[in-house]
Amino acid sequence: MRTRSHSTAFCLQKGWVIKINCDLCGKIDERLNRALIEGVELNVCSACSKFGKVLAPVKRYTPKEYHKMVQKMEEKEEKVDLLAEGYADIIKKGRESMGLTQKDFANKINEKESTIHKIEIGALEPSLHLAKKLEKALGVKIIEEYEERHEALNRKKEEGFTLGDFIRIKK
Repeated sequence: MRTRSHSTAFCLQKGWVIKINCDLCGKIDERLNRALIEGVELNVCSACSKFGKVLAPVKRYTPKEYHKMVQKMEEKEEKVDLLAEGYADIIKKGRESMGLTQKDFANKINEKESTIHKIEIGALEPSLHLAKKLEKALGVKIIEEYEERHEALNRKKEEGFTLGDFIRIKK
């Protein structure tokens, strides 16, 4: 199995270069190589690259490019599937409208009767897989899509004080 490790990028800037940690030894370096070590793709320093096959140098971003990437990631919309409020009543009413007992309905969808009972009294929250199965069998909607939008923080100095404004460092 081949996986890709994501290095922790630090905004420690020396001139216009962002330094990145080696995934193997932790050394902070400006020049890292992407290497295949024991079947895993890692970003490693030149000293650690001897432990595997070097694939290519790691692309270095200027602080401006890095800032744009971070902003794009922060502004993405996130969609999450959630159970509708009152899902237990919706399921119970749907089953009863079909004229089925809990046992008959459980057999129909290949689930345990106790599972259906617990869901209908609200003691068990069904997984998304089971909720989709229930929706299909009953012809009801119990999964709602919730969209969450993350916006980049554009703080200005005039917005107020931060904790760092009150800390005095003793030397």
